Amino acid sequence: MSLIKTREPAEMDKSGESEVEGEIREFVRRDVATLRRPPESDSEMVASNISSLLQRVSGTSVQEIDKLIGELQTLREMLANEGARVQREIVEYATLSQAAMQSTKIIAESLGHWKKIPDAPSLRD
Repeated sequence: MSLIKTREPAEMDKSGESEVEGEIREFVRRDVATLRRPPESDSEMVASNISSLLQRVSGTSVQEIDKLIGELQTLREMLANEGARVQREIVEYATLSQAAMQSTKIIAESLGHWKKIPDAPSLRD
């Protein structure tokens, strides 16, 4: 029987960070080794180094940007749904408010008619 341990999110972040750090160290080692070799041509070497550095850096950045775009689209949909819900609630409230005002008006008119009726003779008279 073996136990499988699940990684905590903090452990995953740390392992991801250590991978990135390791890749950066390896990249620097290769760059230093390239600099120690006699250059074929300075412009080719610089272009190659810049190109590979930009590819590595931009790869992670593009992934983060794509993730943020996805999250923002989800939030946008949620806000649109909430906006529609609030509009429906406002319409329902306005309808209810108008019905309450009409009911109050009818009741007030009915009470006005009751006041206009002459007093009925009492049994004592």
